[in-house]
Amino acid sequence: MDRFWLKSYPPGVPADIDPSVYPSLVSLLEESFTRYRQAKAYVCMDKAVTFGEVDEYSRALAAWLQSRGLQKGARIAIMMPNVLQYPIAVAAVLRAGFIAVNVNPLYTARELAHQLHDSGAKAVIVLENFAATLEQAMAGTPVKHVVVATLGDLLGFPKGLIVNFVVRTVKKMIPAWSLPGHFSFNAVIAAGRSMTFARPGLAPEDIAVLQYTGGTTGVAKGAMLSHRTIVANLLASEAWMQPGLHRKPISGQIVIVCALPLYHVFAFITCGLLGMRTGAMNVLIPNPRDIPGMVKDLAKQRLNIFPAVNTLFNALANNAEFARLDFSELVISNGGGMAVQEAVAKKWLAITGCPIVEGYGLSETSAGVTCNPTDSEAYTGTIGLPLPNVWIKILDDNGNELPLGASGEIAIKGPQVMSGYWQNPEETAKVMTPDGYFKSGDIGRMDERGYVKIVDRKKDMIIVSGFKVFPNEIEDVVASHPGVLECAAVGVPDEKSGEAVMLFVVPRDKSLTRDRLAADLAKVLTGYKRPRYIEFRNDLPKTNVGKILRRELRDGALKKAA
Repeated sequence: MDRFWLKSYPPGVPADIDPSVYPSLVSLLEESFTRYRQAKAYVCMDKAVTFGEVDEYSRALAAWLQSRGLQKGARIAIMMPNVLQYPIAVAAVLRAGFIAVNVNPLYTARELAHQLHDSGAKAVIVLENFAATLEQAMAGTPVKHVVVATLGDLLGFPKGLIVNFVVRTVKKMIPAWSLPGHFSFNAVIAAGRSMTFARPGLAPEDIAVLQYTGGTTGVAKGAMLSHRTIVANLLASEAWMQPGLHRKPISGQIVIVCALPLYHVFAFITCGLLGMRTGAMNVLIPNPRDIPGMVKDLAKQRLNIFPAVNTLFNALANNAEFARLDFSELVISNGGGMAVQEAVAKKWLAITGCPIVEGYGLSETSAGVTCNPTDSEAYTGTIGLPLPNVWIKILDDNGNELPLGASGEIAIKGPQVMSGYWQNPEETAKVMTPDGYFKSGDIGRMDERGYVKIVDRKKDMIIVSGFKVFPNEIEDVVASHPGVLECAAVGVPDEKSGEAVMLFVVPRDKSLTRDRLAADLAKVLTGYKRPRYIEFRNDLPKTNVGKILRRELRDGALKKAA
């Protein structure tokens, strides 16, 4: 199939980019360190570090890591929220010739132990808030070296001391921990400054990052993202964002809101690395669940680019203080990670004047593979067009390509796709087609312009009396109800219809009743799509990125029924 969707590209966006212009991700980063040396790269808790400082700190940390006797390709786990040390640690690991293993700092000890064992991580860089979990998970893992950072490390004197005192003593946010032989982050940086840094020989196909994901099924697996894979995605993303950057004038350096966690592939690429590539300043938000605190931080900055997931857009759009911020230079609101609901998109546009541009990607594709044009003026309800270098087709259950308009599994090909799952050829074989396409596990369809719409996750589909019901469709309808704040739909067993729709709702206020909601939905949903069961909740379980955990809701419902 030819890439007919190229006709829908905004003017000036190329069909392809050449990732070979950089032999490695390190060479791309080091070019930015030189080009933007004096500019601010990251700001957190009102403290900024420049590109030059990221260069110096990461070089020192890289030299120290090399002094531990680790060999090229050693895996180094990074277990931190959005703090200044995160991007420095990533750059250091890559520059030393090692492989960065992004770790969710809110993992339980069991989850962490699995990732350390599976990746074979020889070292861990961890924020002290999560050191107790590492202590519980360490036994029997290959980890030999531990670097512990504190929130105050890079905040300067006396602020750093004050922050650490408050976090440890006043707020008591640091559980007791003991990691004999560990090193402090600042001590390591200081020691590394006087050490010799040996520039490693890196090839484009060398692995840069292990990005862990549940994938389409089963236990967490490490998607192998090579230097070439990440460079390809960064260059394609940079090209794609240009029309949006020219929607209206920006006064000075580009400012990116980094509220999504950097350990997740969406923020890792779209905020952390793309910010370094483009000379932007990332505003790091360590705790995006604290909406009032986040809004206070955002009030101090110009806002140009705002990547987020639907739940975060929704939470901010329902915050009165957020609506008072200055959005005059907000040019791109980038939605991803989960479906953006139309009701949320409309409210966000009304408040900010900047439409949400929805995109799509996975850990296995080093983040984005499709996106709506960044100069779009309205919500489209699609995940947009394939990005430069990307090929997409829609497959049936037998792996045959389906015609335009038909729903099937989205399959993706291009340099952005992983080289496989780490030490797991069996799982890799399950998701790759003979002609090199990655099977996403998402059900979608493509229209005649090349725009792709996700219908749902393959595994989330509900079969009611033989009819296919997609939770996304139900949730879109329910979310548009004025009495609903958040919602999720799952399938539960039913004697008559095989499965039935169960709806979980967080109401806006107590005036909404189940009967009223059911009656309203009956007017807009055909019989088999109507929820058989409706349960009101105060909140819904979410991942740390903000995705609603349908599986957890379904499992809870099944336990109640048993």
